[in-house]
Formats: sequence, C-alpha cells, structure tokens
Amino acid sequence: MPKAPFQSGSSAALTGRACIGLAGFFLALAGANLADISSISSISSISSWAQTLNSVKVASAGIASDIGFFLAHKKGYFRAEGLEVSLTTLANSPQMIGPLGMGQLDVGAGTVAASLYNAVAQNIAIRAVADKGSMRAGYGFSGLLVRKDLVDGGRFKGFKDLKGMKIAVGTFGSANSSAVNEALKRGGLTWDDASMVELTFPQHLAAYANKAIDASMTNEPTASEAVKEGLAVRIAGNDEIYPDQQTAVVIYSEVFARQRPQLALKFMRAYIKAIREYNDALRDGKIAGRNADEVISILTEYTFIKDGRIHREITPAAIDPDGRMNLDGLRNDLRFFKERKLLQDPGITVERILDTSFAAEAVKELGPYKPSGN
Repeated sequence: MPKAPFQSGSSAALTGRACIGLAGFFLALAGANLADISSISSISSISSWAQTLNSVKVASAGIASDIGFFLAHKKGYFRAEGLEVSLTTLANSPQMIGPLGMGQLDVGAGTVAASLYNAVAQNIAIRAVADKGSMRAGYGFSGLLVRKDLVDGGRFKGFKDLKGMKIAVGTFGSANSSAVNEALKRGGLTWDDASMVELTFPQHLAAYANKAIDASMTNEPTASEAVKEGLAVRIAGNDEIYPDQQTAVVIYSEVFARQRPQLALKFMRAYIKAIREYNDALRDGKIAGRNADEVISILTEYTFIKDGRIHREITPAAIDPDGRMNLDGLRNDLRFFKERKLLQDPGITVERILDTSFAAEAVKELGPYKPSGN
C-alpha cells in the first residue's frame, strides 16, 4: 500500500484511513432513515448504492496528453477495478483547483504552474501524483517557433537573437513560460531581454499572420499548423531546449486520497496500465506503434482534435510508463517562479505539492513495464 497521502506515514496509516472510511460507511447505513433503507432493499438498489460509493469524478481539458484517462475509460480498466469513473471537461487546471480542493472533483490534471504552488500554500488540499506529460528525446510536443520572415531574412540565426523579440507564451507563471526562459538562457539572455505576451496557443497562428509576435513557445497541434501554413519555423523542441521538463501532472484531491485511499490506488493502477499501452503506441517521435490505430481512435473520440491524420502527424507527448515525475525539472520551474516573484510562499518546496506513493504502489503491484515489440 502507498504511504499515507500528503504527509509522512506508513501503510498502516493508510490502512487506518481505509478502516475509518469503512466505518463511516456502516455509520451512514446505521443512521439512514427508513426511506433510505427501503430504497436499498433490493439487490439492484444495493448495487446502485455501491456504485455511488465507488464513483470517481475526473476532470480533463480534452487534450491529447489526457490519453491515460481516456484509454483507461474506453478500454474498461477503471471498471475492472470496480470504479465508476465520470469524465467532465474543464478548460484548464486553474479551473480545476477549487473543485478539487473542495472535494467536488476527485482527479484532475494540468501543468505545474505557480498557481498550483499558491493553492497548496493556501492549504487547498491537492497534490500532483503522476506524470501526464514530460519531455523525452524525439517527443518535444512543445517547442520554440520564430516567425518565418525573420528566419528567412537573417534576423534570427540563433538563440541569442531572441533579444528584443516579442515572444508569446501560453500562460504567465506556467511551465510554458519556464521553457521560454530556458531558451533565452541558451542565448545568454534573461527573461527581461525580450518582450513577453500571453496568448492561448490557437491565438499564436493569427498573431504570426499579423506579425504581432516574433517568436513563441507553442504546443501541438498549433506548432505543426504554424509551420505547415508557412507562418513560423520550428527552431527546436523542448526535448532539446529543456529535456528535464515536467510539463503536466495528474492531480488528486486530498479528500479523495485521504477518505478513499483504496479507490485512489485502484484509479492509479488503471491509469498506469493505460499509459503503458500508450507508450506501446509510440515509435520514432510519432503515434506509430503496433496499437497506434486504437490509440488514435480513442484520441479522436475524446479530444477536440477529431481528425486522426493530425494525431498521426504531430509530435505527441511523452508520458513515463511508471508515472514518474521529473523532480529536476520541477525544481527548475520552481526556481523560475521564485525569481519572477510569482509565489505567495517563497519557501515552498516541490515536495510539498507531490505525493508519489500511489504511483509507486501501483507499479510495485503491476511489475516493471515491458515494452511491446513495435
């Protein structure tokens, strides 16, 4: 069993929480009124109530790196664990933080941004528990673009030429911004040596077309579209610029992990199975492995990209098959947030926002990842 979530402890502590949760169930049953009891008198009603107790509410932004959720849901891995998982769509991780902290959501996902550290500093009970998107050689799904006319005309020849440019980032105080900082550092520059503008990734296309920006750190599929339309040149992927970066994580609500630790472990077990299958679909920097057709079919069903051809052409996100998060990258991002004075608690540490126990226990039970032949 994983250690007690969100604090130091042993498996006995987690087992104790499970027992408390079980005791709570029987207390609730004992305290139910006659109408409640009559409503669960049949076998089917008892089954329905049990399903409610095993329900897990999950929020997704509907993006490709949420494939672990989608694949586990579609292929029945959650059901096999006895879980009734409901997926809802929210635009981004900041929208998930409040509902996760209040226990209205059990599981969410998103980038490790300054907002996540600030939420934890305010005692909003959420933790990052597993990888949902990270950098691996050949899988730079985010990268530095420079406007094509600036490259063709010789204004940009290398990272040092970012000086004085107007650069678009997805969100200030995000891992995306930290990646821009790493690109600047490669040219011997600092954040203040360029002019930054915050634009959602789809807006990067119009900004390039209108020459409103000179460069950007852009995620797929927008990055490939900008290059395809002749608006920008891809200079390097983040797998080259920032190979340690941990770009996105799975987030647990503390209410979920403390009060229903057995379900939290079951969820993680199903998730790890799913991301291992996703890894089997990766080959040569594309979704081109043995089970690529199945994975792309699931992506077109669950994400906002409904054209399977796009999923095949773009650079996909890498996800560690054991759910491990890159601590070096997280610490580097945290230093950047501190330098930019974006944190409410400058003394906060990476460890305070993490709980790796569920992923570690799931991997222990499942055994080592064995890649399938591609």
